[in-house]
Amino acid sequence: MPRRIAITGFVSLLAALLFTSIVPVAVATATAPDEELMIDHFDPETGKRIIPNERCLTCHGDDKQQTDVRDDGTPVTIFVHSKEIEASVHGDQSCTSCHVTIDRVPHRKAPAVIVGCIECHRDTWEKHKNDPDGKHERLKVVNEQIGSYMLSIHAQPSKLDQSRTNATCYDCHEGHNVGELGSIQRADKRLKNPEVCGRCHEKELEDYRASDHGKAVLEEKDSESAVCSDCHTTHDIASPETDKAKLAITKNCGDCHEEAQRTYFKSYHGQVHRLGYTDAAKCHDCHGGHSVKGEDDPTSEIHADNRLENCRNCHKDANDNFLSFWPHGDAHDREHYPGLWGFRVFMEILVLSVMGFFWIHVILWLYREVMDRIQGKGFVEDLSQPDLVYFRRFPVVWRWIHFLFAIATMTLILTGTTLLFSHTAWAKAVVEFLGGIRMEGIIHRTAAIVWLGIFFAHLAIATGNIWRQRKTFEWFGSTSLVPNMKDLRDLRDMFKWFLGLGPRPQFSHWTYWQKFDYWAPFWGATVIGASGLILFMPDKTSLILPGWTFNIANLVHAEEALLAAIFLNSVHFFNVHFRPERFPMSTAIFTGVIPIDEFKHDHRLEYERLVETGELEKHLVQRPSRRVSLAASFITTVLIMTGLTLLTLVLFGLITLPS
Repeated sequence: MPRRIAITGFVSLLAALLFTSIVPVAVATATAPDEELMIDHFDPETGKRIIPNERCLTCHGDDKQQTDVRDDGTPVTIFVHSKEIEASVHGDQSCTSCHVTIDRVPHRKAPAVIVGCIECHRDTWEKHKNDPDGKHERLKVVNEQIGSYMLSIHAQPSKLDQSRTNATCYDCHEGHNVGELGSIQRADKRLKNPEVCGRCHEKELEDYRASDHGKAVLEEKDSESAVCSDCHTTHDIASPETDKAKLAITKNCGDCHEEAQRTYFKSYHGQVHRLGYTDAAKCHDCHGGHSVKGEDDPTSEIHADNRLENCRNCHKDANDNFLSFWPHGDAHDREHYPGLWGFRVFMEILVLSVMGFFWIHVILWLYREVMDRIQGKGFVEDLSQPDLVYFRRFPVVWRWIHFLFAIATMTLILTGTTLLFSHTAWAKAVVEFLGGIRMEGIIHRTAAIVWLGIFFAHLAIATGNIWRQRKTFEWFGSTSLVPNMKDLRDLRDMFKWFLGLGPRPQFSHWTYWQKFDYWAPFWGATVIGASGLILFMPDKTSLILPGWTFNIANLVHAEEALLAAIFLNSVHFFNVHFRPERFPMSTAIFTGVIPIDEFKHDHRLEYERLVETGELEKHLVQRPSRRVSLAASFITTVLIMTGLTLLTLVLFGLITLPS
């Protein structure tokens, strides 16, 4: 018995040895290709262990066991679709290229999910950016997006956990299904966008679901409607509380709503926004941010029942008159805004007719004086006479009034046209130099108060002078600034002279163009002043005026200001300074005097009247001192150069003004 057991045991042992030596050979022969794929290898450049994806998928590709439990007892999804990986842009990458903390299978313990998207893309681009075939050009775009992401709110540490970013790449992009080039624009990706963002922004997603945009995307599957990334951008996402985000969102609204954006930029609100400031109303201030709804929806912020309360977010004292304001009023839309259209047409006809007439006047005058100079005619001031007698033309008070008036006017032009031409780089630079849009507004309004103060002070002085001379003052006399029939005859004769059809007319104390220069500010003060007051105090003026007057006031204020800016810095400058007889400048307004020969040439009839009445001697003075002359020349030069600069900026703004 023991002998049989021993023989049996020996046979069993021999069989076992044979089995263990033969079976592995057979198995190895049958499965050699698969085992080769399952064997770890090492990257020759980095020496890092690379685990084949097939080994990872033996666990993570098992759809029957899609979850596991971490060491701390929390469940975790571990299932990955192998087809998704193969179809993604990372299909030829190994799992451990991204999951850099995995160095063996099975894992020693539940690994932390650490994926270095940024480092990998940057390193790969540095390695391949000079490749001649350009196959990795897409990486350049990806790295530009990474640069934007690094400056975004998502790249900042989370307030809840400073060791983590607010959102990393795979929080937004599907980790194992990163699509091919351009796939982010595919309809299915766009439709998923709100849900992806809503994983963190739950309240915003809830509001978005109820909005017109949300219903179109989530319920109607309309991939053309706005999703989160359309408004907030994809990678350069700033905190919604920052000016950067507010400006970007408002700009992005115009990508879809082009016509609304065009009319918005015509308004004061839009002009402030285009200058780069968020002090005025933006799209989402009126229409809502995530809960955008049509005006017929009772819950919409622009519904008639809710609009006034909406306006009061900025205009605390807004009343029912605000409701008739046209936020997107279009002065070119005759059908919907006939009143606004009519005012635009009137102002444009006024501007074009005035400027057209006087520019023709300037060109013909320039031609005639040049021709007279060539023929040896015309007046030439003789500066070689040191004892030349001068005629006192302007008293001190008028000289100061002109100086302050010029400073205030140029300040108004500069600060006002920055809004009108907010699309230009120079306007943005000026506002920034002045200290921002609020400071620009303070300077503009202060200059307006000074301008009106000077105007009314002048009016009081002029009225006082007339009152003191009421017994002898002649309203249509030679020394009066009131236009008369002789001015019309002088205008007619001046054009005859321009064309060589008659002699140059003789003028009294004031010429017709000087009278026009004088009376033009009365019209300007009325139009610009009244419209400016309406815009200056909207809450107060709306107590008595309907809201649409703001639209009209904004239009006429801008058009009349343009007329003044162009006329003063071109026509007025030519009449006074640039015509050949006066080139390069006349300093009479600051010295107060002109040579007697110049007075005799320009105002022959007044000169003869003074000689006849014996009053000429009362107006004659000595030549101004060198110091006074230099000071007057310096001030005049600065004002002329400033005016020409303003004219250049205004004309550039007009030429480049978007339609």
